[in-house]
Amino acid sequence: MQIAGILHESIVDGPGVRFVVFAQGCPHHCKGCHNQSTWDPNDGYEMSVRAIIKEVRKAPDSVKGVTLSGGEPFSQAGEMTILANRIHSLGLSVVTYTGYLYEDLMEMSKTDSDVLGLLEETDILVDGPFVENLKDISLRFCGSSNQRVIDMKTTNMTGVVSIYSVR
Repeated sequence: MQIAGILHESIVDGPGVRFVVFAQGCPHHCKGCHNQSTWDPNDGYEMSVRAIIKEVRKAPDSVKGVTLSGGEPFSQAGEMTILANRIHSLGLSVVTYTGYLYEDLMEMSKTDSDVLGLLEETDILVDGPFVENLKDISLRFCGSSNQRVIDMKTTNMTGVVSIYSVR
């Protein structure tokens, strides 16, 4: 898969200490994005799922999950689904950031099984584009107030978007 980079430890990309994979390529081009270098799908570098998992295995015991960020992880949903599945097999959680709305991803999933696969492998989904005039640095795990932190387990069980309780 094409990635912009990895971060071995982060405390701002989801609950607990997290390993972060930054996908390369993003169709959203949000004004004020702090990861503009991830927009071009031809930049970054190729890294296999196997190589990423090898890096995750080296992470300290304090790492409790992996965050898929970007760029746009759903632009590489097939490989990201495989990666998320392997992350779960290690007993770690998966947080996925996306510039798409959950409802739009559900619509996309009707014709793209990879999108559905990544949604199913995601424990927490942070959805929505970054909106510069709604920027709020007091929010946990979000950059702007229009974005939602969604508990995917509850959402999948009930069929209704359930907001994750950010403590």
